[in-house]
Amino acid sequence: MSPSPLVRRLTPAVAGLATVAGVWIAAGGTASAGTISGNLYRDPNTAVARWVAANPNDSRTAVIRDKIASQPASRWLSNFNLSTVQADVSSYVNGANAAGQIPQLTVYGIPNRDCGGASAGGAPDLSQYQTWIGNIARGLGGRTVLIMLEPDSIALQTCLSASDISARDQALHTATQTLKAGNANAKVYLDAGHSTWNSASDQAGRLVAAGVADADGFYTNVSNFNPTNSEASYGRSILSALSGRGVNGKHQVIDTSRNGGASGDWCGDDNTDRRIGAYPTTATGDANVDAYLWVKPPGEADGCKYTAGSFQPDLAYSLASSAPNPPTTPPTTTPTTPPTTTPTTPPTTPPTTSPTTPPTTPPTTVPVGGCSATYQTASSWQGGFQGLVTVKAGSSAIAGWTVTWPLPSGQSITQLWGGELVSGSPTVTVRNASWNGSLAPNATAQFGFLANGTASTPTITCTSR
Repeated sequence: MSPSPLVRRLTPAVAGLATVAGVWIAAGGTASAGTISGNLYRDPNTAVARWVAANPNDSRTAVIRDKIASQPASRWLSNFNLSTVQADVSSYVNGANAAGQIPQLTVYGIPNRDCGGASAGGAPDLSQYQTWIGNIARGLGGRTVLIMLEPDSIALQTCLSASDISARDQALHTATQTLKAGNANAKVYLDAGHSTWNSASDQAGRLVAAGVADADGFYTNVSNFNPTNSEASYGRSILSALSGRGVNGKHQVIDTSRNGGASGDWCGDDNTDRRIGAYPTTATGDANVDAYLWVKPPGEADGCKYTAGSFQPDLAYSLASSAPNPPTTPPTTTPTTPPTTTPTTPPTTPPTTSPTTPPTTPPTTVPVGGCSATYQTASSWQGGFQGLVTVKAGSSAIAGWTVTWPLPSGQSITQLWGGELVSGSPTVTVRNASWNGSLAPNATAQFGFLANGTASTPTITCTSR
């Protein structure tokens, strides 16, 4: 599935307002926020992850790997394919569930999307669109999943007649109900544009017409560059306007993928001064805001200079080069088992730490040289699997760590994130990344990998420095 091909608009009269830098905040955790807590899913099969794996010697790789590929971003459903979308969604959601993390989907297939602009496409008609939505709903599983429904579909309506707008509103309302019926724990958010587009009152009226009463709220700033504080203020104004129309209890999601610096040309393809904003997290510290997400994956083009949705390493490097490092406990490492894994991880976690490892628990869990490491198989399929390794400092702080284990016959590591793969055979050696080596006493870090072969439980050794 091709990811986010979307270009978001700044009207000429207000384009200059998007020049205030965004704010980076620590990711992860369950600080005061909206209605969601837990870790966001870092999909190992993203365009940026594939580029990093294929270009280990590129001078830009370390920055792109550590500041972008290490972070969760939304998976876009933008190719209209009735026959495969259910399986695609199910595979993605199952991977997130196996990792005990929250999947994020952006559904982008409404007919006449982007008003025929750079991201034109979508379903051929609204009837087939609803069939597509139904197939998506059947792949959502039963646990928390975040869904950004149809960017631009409500804020951008200049190409639609009054009857077309009415039909689209009904289609979005029906889609919301279908997705919620498919998974009662799905969080569905509708398009609210951004703070320098439609007024809050206008946008609230549009949201009501599109059925936001049956959704969980709305999202703003997708593929745009407005500062987080401006978007949060805009969101509060929309919430107030919704309340005045009898719609209460809704929440906001803000796209922070490119709002850490915003001078120059608004189009991300040509801009050299954009920066990634807040790292993705559900710990927003704002009761109105459920999450800061990277809805638009950093480094994917807008369609101005490069093909819309294509990954461009020069864009990714420009966005990340002067950004701060992620926190030492990024969204994929903060303990989130209580809210996300209690019902589902006993079948996967205990077998890798309790039932199957009593003979090997001492070497994998007792600190050696000041740290310990434990392994779990996050997911597996015919011919391959995804592994996760959690590193824990001992009673003293450490400045770095190295994890090793003998690679069983028939296995080969094809991709690794959250660490540096020093050697892959016959002994796997992984060193910490630049941002997760320094650990306080008893603090944890995590790395993951994809491998060919049949999953097994290795005997892992951790040494510190």
